[in-house]
Amino acid sequence: MTLKEDLVRDHVGLQENRQARRYFAKFERILDNLPRIAGEMEARGKLDRVELAAVSTHLTALNRTFRALSHKYLMTGRDTGVFLGSLTVDRHASGFPVLRELLSMASDAAQAADALTRLPAADDLKEAMIATIVGERRIPTDLQYAMSQRLYLDELRNGDLFWPRNDVQIETLATEDARYLLHWSAWDGQRNLPVIWLMQIEDNGRRPLPQDFARLARVQGHLMAQALPDLKLVTVAKGFDDDFEGLHPKRLLRLTVGPMYSSAFTLQTEGLGAVLEAARAPAGEDWALAWTLETLKSKRVEKEKAGWFSTVDKQVWDLPGLEGPEAGATHTERAAILPERVYQAMTETAAAGFSDVIKYVVGGGRLWRAEE
Repeated sequence: MTLKEDLVRDHVGLQENRQARRYFAKFERILDNLPRIAGEMEARGKLDRVELAAVSTHLTALNRTFRALSHKYLMTGRDTGVFLGSLTVDRHASGFPVLRELLSMASDAAQAADALTRLPAADDLKEAMIATIVGERRIPTDLQYAMSQRLYLDELRNGDLFWPRNDVQIETLATEDARYLLHWSAWDGQRNLPVIWLMQIEDNGRRPLPQDFARLARVQGHLMAQALPDLKLVTVAKGFDDDFEGLHPKRLLRLTVGPMYSSAFTLQTEGLGAVLEAARAPAGEDWALAWTLETLKSKRVEKEKAGWFSTVDKQVWDLPGLEGPEAGATHTERAAILPERVYQAMTETAAAGFSDVIKYVVGGGRLWRAEE
């Protein structure tokens, strides 16, 4: 069996209406908690204020993408006279929708404005549904389907969603020494996970980077091409430092959201299967989400010869200990977001492999960091 066939085998369509609704309800709760976790990381100094705002932008876009998909597949498993298909989820590697779903959504977005002209307004659809229920005494599934697609296309038209590739944006950190934050994101098609990147740079160019459109376009193209999951942070940072004279990366972060584990939707690995089984949590509480933040920092700058008569500044990266060079990062923080009942089961079963994982617990309308 080829790798491609093996990957596809791990993909499953959510073909029942109740199953699809439970999936989206679960992710709605998960995603609603992520900005609070990012805020807690800012309070601990893992993110600065501008980085937190950038991460929140990408997390909000991710939430909108799930909301759009929930509208698209609202009528999954219902007889509407139209073949709806079903949301395809990676049940082994991520628990998230597969990349193909986002590519299809991006294609739909390009045609959303035209498609909306062929659909009645939302208020007209509501009135027609009421008339069908009251006058014909039947469930208007065809109209419900039209409404779900109307809501889906409206979300796409409004924009600001998490697409397969989300281009580099630039924020000014300090004008006096020309420091900027670059941030971008992508849907990792190998693992089917959203990944957010942030890079702080210093600019010694003659024109400020935001106003140097040709140079900015090169920077954006370079970074998007490097947004690959198997590249070490130090490889990305060194490549940028080498390719752009006058631009000096000082800090690079990669935030991977997921995998999501759930006894209802994924095949469990890494000891979480036993934890979720022991938790016996009710629907909506039987999940755990992984969250990994990799950070690379510049330790100092050294001069390197560039030709016979000139030198250039090159970053020396902070790669402490034995694991730093291997991981290609200064620090890697692994975290898990868990409902309270799942966290209790994890502590009671003493599941292996989680001693160095920071645990954020959700329960009773609160979120807190568990103390070991």
